[in-house]
Amino acid sequence: MNHPKHAFAGPIGFPLRDQVFKSRPETVQIVVLSLVIGLMLLAPSVFMFEVYGRVLNSRNIETLGWLLLAAVGTYVVVELLELVRWRALRMISNEVASSLSDRLVDATFTAALTRQPGGGGQALADLKTVTEFIRSPAIGAALDLPASLLYLLLLSLLSPWLGLLALAIASMLAAIGLWQERRSAMPYGQATRAGAEAQLRAVGLLRNAQVIEAMGMGRQMHERWEVVQRRLQHALSTASDRAGATIATSKLLNLLQGSLLLGLAVWLALGNDLWGGAGMAIVASILGGRVLAPLVVLVSQWRAIGSARVGYQRLQEFMRGLPGPQVGMELPAPKGHLVAEHVLAVAPGTDFQILKGISFEAPPGHMVAIIGPTGSGKTTLARLLVGVWPSQGGKVRLDGADVYEWHKSQLGPYVGYVPQGVELFDGTVAENIARFDSVDMAKVRQAADDAGVTAIIEALPDRFDTRIGDGGVVLSGGQRQRIALARAVYGNPKLLLLDEPNSNLDEAGDHALMQLIQLMKSRKCTVIGITHRTQLLAAADFVLLMQEGGVAKYGPRDEVLAALKAANERATSRVASRALPSVMAPGSGPQPAAAAGAPA
Repeated sequence: MNHPKHAFAGPIGFPLRDQVFKSRPETVQIVVLSLVIGLMLLAPSVFMFEVYGRVLNSRNIETLGWLLLAAVGTYVVVELLELVRWRALRMISNEVASSLSDRLVDATFTAALTRQPGGGGQALADLKTVTEFIRSPAIGAALDLPASLLYLLLLSLLSPWLGLLALAIASMLAAIGLWQERRSAMPYGQATRAGAEAQLRAVGLLRNAQVIEAMGMGRQMHERWEVVQRRLQHALSTASDRAGATIATSKLLNLLQGSLLLGLAVWLALGNDLWGGAGMAIVASILGGRVLAPLVVLVSQWRAIGSARVGYQRLQEFMRGLPGPQVGMELPAPKGHLVAEHVLAVAPGTDFQILKGISFEAPPGHMVAIIGPTGSGKTTLARLLVGVWPSQGGKVRLDGADVYEWHKSQLGPYVGYVPQGVELFDGTVAENIARFDSVDMAKVRQAADDAGVTAIIEALPDRFDTRIGDGGVVLSGGQRQRIALARAVYGNPKLLLLDEPNSNLDEAGDHALMQLIQLMKSRKCTVIGITHRTQLLAAADFVLLMQEGGVAKYGPRDEVLAALKAANERATSRVASRALPSVMAPGSGPQPAAAAGAPA
């Protein structure tokens, strides 16, 4: 996948509202269609009025048959229009999802690269929640609200008192819905966040099941998950209890309004104040039900509304915190001259500096070995050198161009990278080596030969066509690492970065790795090797020693190693000289120097 880089050019907002407005013609058509559906839903009332007014008085069976046929036809048309409306909402939902999913995938990918919140895929789940809400019953009920106003007007035409009563009950129901939304918003938001945390912890438990089982950590990890799960259940229970009381009240109002409207209509009819006579009392009750129906649905859809609101807010926050997309530079093929110029890096979300002004140069056809104690910033430097992390100061340049700004679809084929945690993907061995581009078997075999892994691949059940499963589960750690080396050198890259490439290799693997490095150097490839093992130093031309995020020493390998050896010998001598008097017999140690002018 081609992931455009995100330069720090200012944050971007979440364009969901703009995207929906792009569908304004379709939205207007849906609103008009909803009004038509609302008008046609008057068919039961018209049918009842005509039956009372025509059939009962004339006792004409033929008239009843025609009226019944017209009513049934109207109901069928209403259902067809409902289907058209649902499909139109689905189209808008799909358009919003398709237009934003690529941007969200890129944003999520960038967040994962830079270790920012949101790199776990929650944003994509939130987009799914929001787009599904567009075609939910709640949106259908909201579209039916204008028709409710029409029903309210018709009730008022029958009698202003009926309109006022229906308006009062509708206002009470709307107020209850808003009150319920405010009361349940906070606990439901807490439940959503707790649910996401519980899911992440469950995934972590499954991913590390072997370690947890082997070290007897199952009970402790399960208890940690249970804490989050109990918080989730408590928040959900609180929100459900509050919503349940509101839903029960709304149903009570819905039941009451039918009887109240019918009773009021009959009372008005007895006083000759009801337009159309006593037969309109039943019609008034039906119209009152139509007025409240959308509000009842909206109140019952509290969970869908809450989920959509929380998802939308989270999407806004996620997209607002990420920099705007900027297309990377298109440049000629590199030759491999790598330069780091006073590179600075901070831990994501903090002000802690991991790298503090790193500078060095690596010419093509040479290898730089980066060494140093754990926590000195070696892996962070590796991420900057291949352009997956931005520098907060200084630049990493390949042939003079900033590697972070270089379009990865162009730079990627010229870069080979083996990270500490080797990841292979579900697919065949050949697809993994070819980086899931179109598989050129000649290049795949060449890369396997270069990495010395052909014999291992040929021993697999289907050779290069063997499916290795998610994460390469059918392979051993050493096999995964050697296939990752073949993937890194596929296509003869100009920059090869190896982060602890021999951590899982046996003696034969170490030998193949050393041959691979010498081969890549002969092809004028710049090799950067991060290692704690001394075997890799034999192939290095330069050594960069890092300490506490800075450069302690850099230069030709033999000079740096000689300086380190001398420094270690001096340190050992100082420690021995300080420790020696404490273990020597009294009087046997070196005597104090004579004072100036004293006889020898």
